[in-house]
Amino acid sequence: MKHKSGHIVFRSWILFAVVFQLIGLATADFFVSPQGNDTNPGTQDKPFATLEAARDALRALKANPLPSGGVTIWLAGGDYPRTKTFELSSADSGTADVPIIYRNIEKQIPRLLGGRKISGFAPVTDSSILSRLDEKARGKVLSINLKVMGIHDYGQLRSRGFGRATAPAHLELFFAGKPMTLARWPNEGQFEKIASIPPDTARGDDHGGKIGDLKAGFFYAGDRPKQWKSLDNIWVHGYWSWDWANSYEKIESIDLDKRLIKTLSPYGLYGFRPGQRFYFVNILEELDEPGEYYVDSASGLLYFWPSADPASGETLVSLLESPLIALKDVSNVTFRSMVFEATRGNALTIDGGEKNSIVGCIFRQLGDYAIQINAGHNHHVISCDISHTGDGGISISGGDRQTLTPAGHAVLNSHFHHQGRWSKCYVPAVLASGVGIKIANNLIHDHPHCAILYSGNDHIIEGNEIHHIALETGDVGAIYSGRDWTYRGNIIRHNFIHETGGVGMGSMGVYMDDCVSGTEIVGNIFYRVTRAAFLGGGRDHHVINNIFVDCSPAVALDGRGMDTSPVWHNMVSDYMKNRLADVPAELYRSRYPALKDLDKYYASDSRFPPEGNVVARNICVGGQWLSVGWNSAESILDLKDNYLGQPSDLVAPDKMDFRPKSECPAFKSGFEAIPTDKIGLQSDAFRIRSPDGSLSLVN
Repeated sequence: MKHKSGHIVFRSWILFAVVFQLIGLATADFFVSPQGNDTNPGTQDKPFATLEAARDALRALKANPLPSGGVTIWLAGGDYPRTKTFELSSADSGTADVPIIYRNIEKQIPRLLGGRKISGFAPVTDSSILSRLDEKARGKVLSINLKVMGIHDYGQLRSRGFGRATAPAHLELFFAGKPMTLARWPNEGQFEKIASIPPDTARGDDHGGKIGDLKAGFFYAGDRPKQWKSLDNIWVHGYWSWDWANSYEKIESIDLDKRLIKTLSPYGLYGFRPGQRFYFVNILEELDEPGEYYVDSASGLLYFWPSADPASGETLVSLLESPLIALKDVSNVTFRSMVFEATRGNALTIDGGEKNSIVGCIFRQLGDYAIQINAGHNHHVISCDISHTGDGGISISGGDRQTLTPAGHAVLNSHFHHQGRWSKCYVPAVLASGVGIKIANNLIHDHPHCAILYSGNDHIIEGNEIHHIALETGDVGAIYSGRDWTYRGNIIRHNFIHETGGVGMGSMGVYMDDCVSGTEIVGNIFYRVTRAAFLGGGRDHHVINNIFVDCSPAVALDGRGMDTSPVWHNMVSDYMKNRLADVPAELYRSRYPALKDLDKYYASDSRFPPEGNVVARNICVGGQWLSVGWNSAESILDLKDNYLGQPSDLVAPDKMDFRPKSECPAFKSGFEAIPTDKIGLQSDAFRIRSPDGSLSLVN
């Protein structure tokens, strides 16, 4: 069944490739231009001005049979400011034979803009403001009156982060293609530490430490807040107890003498722990370096210290909170080669429907996710560039875990970087849930937490290149899943994961956390990754035919399911038992026979050894090979035919060519060559390779 699921995705990809070749056959097309008019007929010489006009004209056209080649809505280059969502319903669907395509006129770039361009910054001359600024900022900070420009909705900061629904509801500033930083202290990349917690409110945690009561607040060090004239609407952002759980909290009160901060509800989930990182945000006095800004919502003045001459780059503010485009129960519609930019929320959402595609598009400078796909079948994101999002890149779900019916969704050949500007944790480049989703040939880098986070069954994660992730967090994996015995049938193969970050506990390459089980980890390359393949108490994993270079360790295994402490005992005896009961027992035990082995442990003392894990035919060069501990032992692993070699066994490790030479002894033990040319971004109809070898979108 695993092979069949992958075959379905492959056939869908071929189908869409054929459809794209038919684009030129449409005979009833419409044209849209920023210089158009909705009273026009929507022809090439008299285009519409809005997408809505083209949509409505297409609805009217459907009174008669549409042409067999489908219909294309051609968008001329330029900006299409959106003050509301462009909505499509089932009435706007195409069919497999008659697709509907929204795309650019060739060599022109249409941009759907959820914000406004602004210009006319002037030096700050108000003495009451200058006196509040740091001396070095005076003469550098500029201002602009948003009210005069007709911009009155500045939104408001809201609590967001780990365990919170996203709340992208405040105005952001973007300059020269990058998001600017809301004035903070300490500055970007720096943190303060929680000095201590009120002693009479402290309680013990599950690991023997002390954490403070949320309502009692925490103590900070130093007297920096005494420099701030106003303490209204100041927020703190921190990793309050763990390096994988952050949140933004509005300050309720600051006792400047006691150095005590109390925050408003809702609070962080785990309390305040001494030594953990945090910073203050939204403070005019801390607008003290290039790239920072502050909005005075009372006056409508935006203060900004630009990193370059404002005339040298475009300046945008985000306004739209709802998606730029939303599809509900729509099928056979494609959006191709356009830009989505400067929203406070998501850029594009798809709910239900089937066979919709987003191809060759650019998503950038967004407040939340670029794309959210919920349910439906065979939706594809192909060859898109997604960067500088407030939360994740793509959230994609579908399939039926009760019947193990695959979704057929795919995220292919896309470039992700700089996600997680706001929420930081568990907002990956790709968040996948359900059954039968393919994530392949993507390039993912510069992320504060995990690159790919999945839950569910029968997913294929292959051919991705992932590097420089976990740049601000710890105890996280580049590819990550956890805490469910039934997430099985997942394949992680032929990925290149290298040079990951991590604070505290560091980061992992493939992180099978909290007893998740039954994953195929095959034919991957890991370079300079801490705990490259980490099996956190799980069972029935196959770590086969991988290459590990300078990892420490290459393979790590523990037996946390054997731990009798309350936190781990309750996890397996209650939480994971309930998750096991949530899925059809007969179906899952038939599809994944190893699940039957759990029954005997639940019938006894609920202690679950990490059995069934196979580590075979791998190559390890440099670093540390194996680490086994915490209620486990090396003898419980099925270790066979692994080769511990030298850099000389590889083609050119100094140039990051980690292919084993033909004479490498590992081949004699059954090691199979990894198709390194199929890893990462690939040339296709939407990407072209430049002379330096990099790939960029064709528009």
